[in-house]
Amino acid sequence: MAGKYQSYTETKESGIPWVLDELPAHWEVLPAYSVLRHEQIKNVDGKETNVLSLSYGNIKIRNVENNSGLLPESFNTYQLVWPGDIILRLTDLQNDKRSLRVGRSSLSGIITSAYLKLKASNRIDDRYLYRLLHFYDTSKVFYGMGGGLRQSLKFEDFRRLPIVVPTLNEQRAIAIFLDHETAKIDALIAKQERLIELLKEKRQAVISHAVTKGLNPDVPMTDSGIEWLGEVPEHWKVSRLKFETEVVDCRNKTPVYFDDGEYFVVRTTNVKNQQLNFTGALFTDETNFKIWTQRGVPPAGSILFTREAPTGEVCIVPEELKFCMGQRMMNFIPRCSEYRDYLFDFLISDCLDRYINAVSHGSTVSHLRVEQVENIPVLVPPVKEIRQIHSLISRLKKKLDAIERNALDSIMLLKERKSSLISAAVTGKIDVRNWQSHQTEDAYA
Repeated sequence: MAGKYQSYTETKESGIPWVLDELPAHWEVLPAYSVLRHEQIKNVDGKETNVLSLSYGNIKIRNVENNSGLLPESFNTYQLVWPGDIILRLTDLQNDKRSLRVGRSSLSGIITSAYLKLKASNRIDDRYLYRLLHFYDTSKVFYGMGGGLRQSLKFEDFRRLPIVVPTLNEQRAIAIFLDHETAKIDALIAKQERLIELLKEKRQAVISHAVTKGLNPDVPMTDSGIEWLGEVPEHWKVSRLKFETEVVDCRNKTPVYFDDGEYFVVRTTNVKNQQLNFTGALFTDETNFKIWTQRGVPPAGSILFTREAPTGEVCIVPEELKFCMGQRMMNFIPRCSEYRDYLFDFLISDCLDRYINAVSHGSTVSHLRVEQVENIPVLVPPVKEIRQIHSLISRLKKKLDAIERNALDSIMLLKERKSSLISAAVTGKIDVRNWQSHQTEDAYA
């Protein structure tokens, strides 16, 4: 980092080692209350209706439609916010210990009591303050101040937060530098994210075409009799899920969970991106396991399916996993082992979404009933074609997954670069007073 930018020649101990060790000799460290104030102005006339919320460091207008019960009858109790205000969320901090949840508003609007609004004094630039607060490690800062990190904090807890204060000219230079440099990094991140979206679209299109039209473009087609499915190869069988698999529903109750339980309870949240994950895993004991598997233990190689929250996630049951299904989970056991691969590809194509849209008549649907799942239309190609289709899709997945992993790695590195750059600038590790934008035009090429 220092190799590309100038360094300050004179430094001193910061006096706040839990934040940083050294800082430029002429910089100050001041308590928060001396450079900013907590401002809480109510929307007493209720005229302002732009509800703002904080999302990943950005303050955005919140869509409040169809959120019955979420908002009060009027907006009179909300706090007014103007451009340049610093907004912090000081609740649920124990779930996000690494950094403060902070944003700088470029909008006028109102915020709920879950947020704290800060107004910068004439001693500190709000753009610099926004960047500095992003750098702070919440747990270290508040423990260093002599208090623990609680579930929520008030301004009284925050007012003595040590604020690193360069000269105003340096603050503005740092803000301009970071705005320019992070914008370039953000643009590169956006390109990688767009690449991932295009990869997913391509994957979906190829899979959907293969599982409904086959691989031979010259094969005779016939009307499937299902509007959303359209024409299919005339030698393929049009069937229903219940005729090609054994469909097993879960018990519509929640088992008792035990911290030392031996049996994993697969819930809908454990099935994501065609994988079984153990994030937030819950376990039960042998007694509950026997009750919850009275309809059978889902065999390895069968398909797990979520029929609610969210609907339509699937994954393959792995080998040697001791588990039972939680609520809103279903299990599909194909009558033919080779058909399992085709059915899985069919379910991850857009066919399931089209079916859900058809049975819900275009309205938003949060779940499928058991009989609706059992009657999902499916196709049955000849075994030889099943193998060819699955082989093609497997190769496609492998290729696109590798490209996606590289894109995700690039995004991670770019985010690390961005974080390091912000940290270096706001703590005086680099001197940007004489920086010019053309100096780093090729830095991220």
